[in-house]
Amino acid sequence: MQKLRKKIIKLTNWEYWPFDVVYLPIYFYWAWLAFKARSFFFFNTANPTIENGGFLMESKKKIYDQMEEGSYPKTMLINDLTSFNHCIQKIQSNEIVFPIIAKPDIGLRGLQVKKLNNIDDLLEYHSHSKVAYLIQEYINYPNEVGIFFYKMPGELQGTISGIVGKEFLTVIGDGQSTIEELIIQNDRYFLQLDQLKNNYGKILENILPKNDLLTLVPYGNHARGAKFIDLTHLADTQLTNTINSICNKIPQFYFGRMDIKYNDWNDLKEGKHYSIIELNGAGSDPTHIYDPKHSIFFAWKEIIKHLNILFKISRMNKQRLQLNYMTTKEGMEMLKANKAHVKLISPK
Repeated sequence: MQKLRKKIIKLTNWEYWPFDVVYLPIYFYWAWLAFKARSFFFFNTANPTIENGGFLMESKKKIYDQMEEGSYPKTMLINDLTSFNHCIQKIQSNEIVFPIIAKPDIGLRGLQVKKLNNIDDLLEYHSHSKVAYLIQEYINYPNEVGIFFYKMPGELQGTISGIVGKEFLTVIGDGQSTIEELIIQNDRYFLQLDQLKNNYGKILENILPKNDLLTLVPYGNHARGAKFIDLTHLADTQLTNTINSICNKIPQFYFGRMDIKYNDWNDLKEGKHYSIIELNGAGSDPTHIYDPKHSIFFAWKEIIKHLNILFKISRMNKQRLQLNYMTTKEGMEMLKANKAHVKLISPK
């Protein structure tokens, strides 16, 4: 019955449809833009200082290195040759304390992003990781938002084209139900049950006291059970000016989405008490489309809108900076490398 329930939930809510199904009509529009650009891989010039424009296979560490210090969490790179002892030494020298966040340096859709509470957790993650990964300080701000920003080359002022609020996977105790039973009551959380069992084991058999809150997934990833809420209407002048100021300090960043943890909305608008936990480039989804209130037709309209912006920015940068679009051979090699990388970071 559980398998049937999962299938029904996924079938009746487009936000859970496979990526290729959602994007099938979009591929035809992409082909039209590629025809106009004379390149299927025109996106690489959108953000010239980010590998592949930030579409695929870009290093997160290299992106952080271009950002203003203090605007993102303390971050260190652990490559596949780093010993565990050296890893611990680097953590201590960077004054990063547990809990920490570990994630692949080249990642995709939240795969292998984990909160590690102690050295034993880190040893397990390090032992199983097959790719270079990042260790970051855990940002304990209670809220997370994704802000899609773009700026036309040559202009000083950019635009916020989408804001998504994120509700973490959190259960509230009733004093009678086990944590697992509370999870099963929510369709969104129920889809994560197998993964949560792997992460928490017998802990899910505990009864949560009445009104106690337990956050089971402490990051706002849709594929990990977070609920996305469209907050684009909050993009007022003050917030736009603040985000514009932040993005102007990132060399040649013109198109993408920032995932930001923050303490209070008014503080964020003023540029206070926030941390950019992720910055994505040309491959960014306008994730406000995943608000359950939106239809698949709204999603297609927003995706096409952002593809048009991406196309215009890429073409302008190509002309004004005398850049070359990625060749078909280079693009196919990128896709091949990404496919192989996904296999390495996907759970078995």
